[in-house]
Amino acid sequence: MSKVTHLLHQRTPVPSAEELILGIDQGDTTSLARAITLVESENPDHLSKAARVIESCLKARPDTMRIGITGVPGVGKSTFIETLGVTLIEAGHRVAVLAIDPTSTLSKGSILGDKTRMTTLASNPNAFIRPSASGDSLGGVARKTREAIILCEA
Repeated sequence: MSKVTHLLHQRTPVPSAEELILGIDQGDTTSLARAITLVESENPDHLSKAARVIESCLKARPDTMRIGITGVPGVGKSTFIETLGVTLIEAGHRVAVLAIDPTSTLSKGSILGDKTRMTTLASNPNAFIRPSASGDSLGGVARKTREAIILCEA
């Protein structure tokens, strides 16, 4: 096995719930992303750990604002979100974008390209952008969006 193949097959150990909670409390976006991945997982061990993280985050939620943005493809949603996000950050806020892309009924795939269209916002340390596929969920919201919002608000 080549060195590259070996590195690709190595798995990073899943952090403990306590490590994720501490990281989220400290504003670590890697911990936030990993916690959202656990929430989206179907592995029972991951779901148990995710439930502990969510429970802790529910207790520590500050005042936040939620804004939903929808529109047909090509209307400028990503451009608008990036401009709004940068403006909010310049006003002293932190921003989390949960971008939900529709899943193809044929291929079951999703493009997940919103983050690449928001390069200025994506490179800002006070911004977190998480693309997710809608999967089988209807209405433009992924199955675990509510839980992801709770984690982002912590």
